[in-house]
Amino acid sequence: MAGTTDPLRGRVAVVTGAARGLGAAMARDLARRGATVALLGREEATLAEVRDSIPGPAGCWEADITDEARMARVADEVRARFGPASVLVANAGVAEGGPFAESDPVTWRRVIEVNLIGSAISARAFLPHLRTTHGYYLQIASLASIGAAPMMSAYCASKAGVESFAHALRAELAHEGVGVGIAYLNWTDTDMIRDADQHPVLRELRGHMPRPARKVYPVETVAARMVRAVEHRSAAVYAPAWLRATQLVRAAMPPVVTMLSKRELPRLKKKAAFEATGLLGAGGRADFDAYGGANG
Repeated sequence: MAGTTDPLRGRVAVVTGAARGLGAAMARDLARRGATVALLGREEATLAEVRDSIPGPAGCWEADITDEARMARVADEVRARFGPASVLVANAGVAEGGPFAESDPVTWRRVIEVNLIGSAISARAFLPHLRTTHGYYLQIASLASIGAAPMMSAYCASKAGVESFAHALRAELAHEGVGVGIAYLNWTDTDMIRDADQHPVLRELRGHMPRPARKVYPVETVAARMVRAVEHRSAAVYAPAWLRATQLVRAAMPPVVTMLSKRELPRLKKKAAFEATGLLGAGGRADFDAYGGANG
């Protein structure tokens, strides 16, 4: 795709977690650059609204990305309707906050299942497409892939996992002409982050980060950076760009985080009880209603 004037024009791009937030913003930007977009997510009505807002051919499929059989069917349906995908953006994700010991085991496990296992299932379903088109897989990761934080154990574990998964996949597929990229994101203005800020402990922890690290970035800005990475088949993309520097100091981050947590968590606990948040944001609640509500 890289090296042409309009590398996405006429290509099929699949975006998971496309009902809202970064996924919806990326879908719109991909379409503006000429791609035919397949939107996957949990909320059929919301997906349809995003589809109808897209300037060009697009389709939407309600799917739980942890359901292997459903994802295989969706991949077949996308191929039958649009042709094989050249781009897969593994964006779908959920998060919860709170202390690990008091977390609900089902909710904690669900974060791992959606973020890590769901990304792998998405890749497995669409790899035949990407092999056909010599396409590109973009894994949405996080600063949490580089440096873990307290009160976010499931999210951090899942994002460290998707980083390693993407590195392994890149090495496996390079000789077949399939590109794999990793997107390292900081705070992006989505309902997940806005919901997290409603919980005092999570809000305080973000507030104690260095000023650049606690800034929240507009979702459209982040989406545009992600789509440029797709166009260039980038091995890594950072939003904001300064996150790249954290790779140089990642070995030093765990002891620093531990030192700060040892000092700050007792103080924060005096101000507000540490409680599990449940799945954050409207997307998290939709997943809980579909999965947790049926199994809890």
